[in-house]
Amino acid sequence: MAKRSLAAAWYLTGIGLAIVLAGAFFTWLMGRSFARAERIASWPKVPCVILKSEADQRQIGPTEAMEYRFAVLYGYNWQGKAYEGDRWKLRGSPWLSRTEQAELLEKKYPVGMETTCLVDPENPASSLLEPESKAPGYSIWFPLLFVVGGGGMILGAWRRAKDPTV
Repeated sequence: MAKRSLAAAWYLTGIGLAIVLAGAFFTWLMGRSFARAERIASWPKVPCVILKSEADQRQIGPTEAMEYRFAVLYGYNWQGKAYEGDRWKLRGSPWLSRTEQAELLEKKYPVGMETTCLVDPENPASSLLEPESKAPGYSIWFPLLFVVGGGGMILGAWRRAKDPTV
């Protein structure tokens, strides 16, 4: 085995390992998001009533643009006890530079509307109006391509180092 081909194999192994680790990390993140969405989808749905629905606004400084977000408050009963929730989705409502999305959600959930919410049976004070997306689980194949590709790079580098005619 030539010294040059051994150095090249170690170099490609380092690059391949970095690609494998990045792909594995993003696969883990997407798998965790999918598992969380699956867990939330299994929460029981209970009737709830929208108590407050509005587009909040804020301005951080006099030169900054106005920001908007959807703010909601709803009431529900869980095992005979009354609760209030304020989360539309798990991560809440982001602050946005345009008011359209907040206004659309305000119209979708008007005050007084009777709907259902998802309640965490282990912590009934935690609830959501809408479940999380399961899209990360359906897209998990993409970071797995990096794991496979990086592994292939490592195997190819060492096969070529052992037999330079390959």
